[in-house]
Amino acid sequence: MKLVDLAGLAVEASVGAPVVVLREHDEPHRLLPVIVGGVEAAAIAVAVTGEEPPRPLTHDLLALVVESLDGHLEAAEVTALTEGSFVARLRLRGPTGERWLDSRPSDAIALALRLGAPVFVSEAVLDEAGTLPVIEIEQPEIDASDIDEAVESFRSFLDEVDASQFDIDALDDDERDESEDDAGEDDALDDDESDDEASPDEASPDS
Repeated sequence: MKLVDLAGLAVEASVGAPVVVLREHDEPHRLLPVIVGGVEAAAIAVAVTGEEPPRPLTHDLLALVVESLDGHLEAAEVTALTEGSFVARLRLRGPTGERWLDSRPSDAIALALRLGAPVFVSEAVLDEAGTLPVIEIEQPEIDASDIDEAVESFRSFLDEVDASQFDIDALDDDERDESEDDAGEDDALDDDESDDEASPDEASPDS
């Protein structure tokens, strides 16, 4: 059995029925939606908000009966999923010992909330009908002043930049001049090397 918390009440979009959403207490925090009746949804909502109706509702009366008989609700458990319907039970302890009572999940949850009892769901039910919560990735907040500052900085750069720095024709002429200078230096080196190659024909003064 897995301990669950009441995550909230919602309305199922396709059929417009109330839905109780249970959330697994420990990781991976699976969610279990349970469709309930309107009366049961109202009873759960009253227990969550702590409202006290003028006259006791059915689940308020059940809670009073349990307490008046010196009973204690140990837990409410959702035990199975049979033909599309959830099955639950109440684990009660009293002067005569422990008792198990079959129940609808909605009634079990409504009573557990009033008597401060934990709610459990079987591992098999969570595996079959539970869903993992959708993780919302928080997008970093962008400060408008930072954007304005960046735009203003770029505008200042454009005002100060010299357009000739981006003159492609001028860059090509410079590259041509450098190529011609390099070619002239190479020709001079070739002439020097030719003179050096002729020197071995000359006799050494020591010979």
